[in-house]
Amino acid sequence: MSDTGQRAQEQGAVQAARWVRPRVEAAMTSLQPGEAKVARVLLDAPDAVIYQSASELAESAGTSTATVVRFAQKLGFKGFHELKLKLAQDLAVFGHQQVESAGGTPGSVLARVASAGAQSVADAAALVSPEAFAAAVEFLDRARRVLFVGVGTSFPLVQDAAYRFRTIGIDTDAPPDVHVQHVAARLLRPEDVCVAVSHTGSTRETLMIVEAAKAAGARTVVITSFLRSPLTELADVALTAGSREVSFRLEAMASRLAHMAVVDALLVAVAEKDERRSRLALDLFADVLGEHRI
Repeated sequence: MSDTGQRAQEQGAVQAARWVRPRVEAAMTSLQPGEAKVARVLLDAPDAVIYQSASELAESAGTSTATVVRFAQKLGFKGFHELKLKLAQDLAVFGHQQVESAGGTPGSVLARVASAGAQSVADAAALVSPEAFAAAVEFLDRARRVLFVGVGTSFPLVQDAAYRFRTIGIDTDAPPDVHVQHVAARLLRPEDVCVAVSHTGSTRETLMIVEAAKAAGARTVVITSFLRSPLTELADVALTAGSREVSFRLEAMASRLAHMAVVDALLVAVAEKDERRSRLALDLFADVLGEHRI
């Protein structure tokens, strides 16, 4: 095998390995109580799980063998055996790393937060569906207009996204007021796209806005942290990234970095779809910004 082929094979193995733990964490909110018990055992002791049978894991989790199998299938595996194989790859390639518990010196807090953010961004590449990502890129590339929406801590991200997509020639908007977002969504057309960002996927205002966009006939794309939520069920395309569990509310903060990475990846992919459009817009922005430099 050539060096290029070997590197491609190794990269494929790495991507497959990265898929397991983030996938389990992202599915937590959609699992039944028995399945959640299985997930918790797997997350707490993956080194032990790879040597267990389905019945042994069921006993450890206090549930049934059928629940273990159903849990594996809900995650997209053919069965528990395939889940174990992928999990073993995960442990072999990356080792089992736990995020340090809360506490310690300010320096250790810095290290913990940086580690959580870096891991969340790394997990994004493994967790986001390539098919969903490609569909989102196609929607954005062909859109007449793109409305970015989000509330609370998600709003700064959508505001930045709207600005950056404008720099590559996409007509965008990100109204700061939630009522204006709602009206703007209802005024969209079938050739438009609404992109919503929500960590939980359960924020009432964001749901109402996406519902309004769908009622207007627009395409809808959501960036969130959980595989199953009211928002992912509603949207045409869902990009899931950034649900790694860490201490002291770092989960939402780390997820913000993962969502930013997804937005940046969409930006680059859309820019490359129409390089001429992107170049003309970027040149214009460079000229305008140059007027503000001393």
